Amino acid sequence: MTTITVGSRKSKLAMWQTEAVCRMLNERGITTVISAMETKGDKILDRSIAKIGSKGVFTEELEEQLADGSVDIAVHSAKDMQSSLPDEFELIAFTEREKSHDVLLGFAEVDLENRELPLTVGTSSVRRVALLKHFYPHLRAVPMRGNLQTRIAKLEAGDCDVLMLAFAGVTRMGYDDLIVHQFNTQQFTPPVGQGCIAIEAATGLSAQKRTLIRDSLNNPESECCLRAERAFLRKLEGGCSIPAFGHAVLRGDSVELTAGLANLDGSWLLKKTLNGSVEEPEKVGSELGEFILANNGRETLAAIKAALNE
Repeated sequence: MTTITVGSRKSKLAMWQTEAVCRMLNERGITTVISAMETKGDKILDRSIAKIGSKGVFTEELEEQLADGSVDIAVHSAKDMQSSLPDEFELIAFTEREKSHDVLLGFAEVDLENRELPLTVGTSSVRRVALLKHFYPHLRAVPMRGNLQTRIAKLEAGDCDVLMLAFAGVTRMGYDDLIVHQFNTQQFTPPVGQGCIAIEAATGLSAQKRTLIRDSLNNPESECCLRAERAFLRKLEGGCSIPAFGHAVLRGDSVELTAGLANLDGSWLLKKTLNGSVEEPEKVGSELGEFILANNGRETLAAIKAALNE
């Protein structure tokens, strides 16, 4: 019987995702062993992800285990993955995607349009901050790092009026009853990969294990959409420290990608929707990325990176 050793972060949400992946493998008769650990992104909570350095902040330690063979695969939130992986690693599967929109969590009804009582929104995502400043400039964003339970404790303590989070993580952790507002993906376009679980492996993983894992876990629709989204982000050479966003859906035999970029204060935002063949999802993402770069995106990215490195 084949045994797959699965690497994971230790947070409750990461373990929920890893256990879900293990159940899918177990259903195929594959034995699983979980190896859980803390990553740099879990340990450093007094700075934003952008200030820590976006590449590999939640993945570097897990990749070390993949490289030395301690684990066969690593389970990640797809949105945490850098746009380009080192040559010795690859993403071999993407699970069926949860709804990918953003939500607000709170203990009372909210009115985002009320300028007399502007809300304080807890989030450390540069994308969410930029979109809030663009669409709701009267709202105030305050930094909020930590796992979901830590953030909810801060909400209870009055550190903010509402938390802005991904619906996928909220529903997986059973906090649906705290949702007070749901953003639509056309206005608040999610980050690349949100709502999907990505499976990473070393390129040296045996062909037999790779095929078993892929056959057990991969959702073709998710894979097509994620390949388009990740190609867009790769063209921008971006990670989770820039306010870029991208969300793809399938429309018959075509993939439709809506993606774009904002500057840090939300005063500039460029978004475009592009359709292409499901046979070449990367081409759609790459073309849309090139459009953004050619229309002030290149200059905006340079300014963002300069500001974050100050």
